[in-house]
Amino acid sequence: MNGIEAGLSLGSNLDDKLASLQAARAAIAALPEVAVLASAPVYETEPVGVPAEFAALNFYNTVLIIGTSLDTHKLFAQLQKIESTLGRKRTLRQNTPRLIDIDLIYYDGQTIRSGGLVIPHPRWTKRRFVLQPLADVRGYLVLPGHDRRVRDILAAFPPGQNVRQVMAQW
Repeated sequence: MNGIEAGLSLGSNLDDKLASLQAARAAIAALPEVAVLASAPVYETEPVGVPAEFAALNFYNTVLIIGTSLDTHKLFAQLQKIESTLGRKRTLRQNTPRLIDIDLIYYDGQTIRSGGLVIPHPRWTKRRFVLQPLADVRGYLVLPGHDRRVRDILAAFPPGQNVRQVMAQW
């Protein structure tokens, strides 16, 4: 049932952020053909690349590692459905506040570019809010297109994006 490992990045910067992350984790865990294998700590992070009027809305971010037998497109569709169910409103404007954001970071060491899906996530190495929690649970991974482990990419990350752990176990 869950022979394929995938990494998910979860984030929220509206309302009760921790409750949104918990609801997303519960919904993901409830999916048939999905098992949560690991949960990274929750971090409070500064927003990256947001319009100036939203710069003060810090995020809570974490990473979930799941096992699944769903193919990438079915998994992606289920994750988008969860976002919608939990109140995610998609707009044409990029990087606006959201109740929940779920990104598929990696899927079983595969490189995928089809149907609007790009795996590994194209910006995972540029986001400390992804790197830090991913390093906590899968620091030894080397994702396709890279020759360094997640923890080594994090160690070389330039200063500037602050992350603060707010909850080790959730």
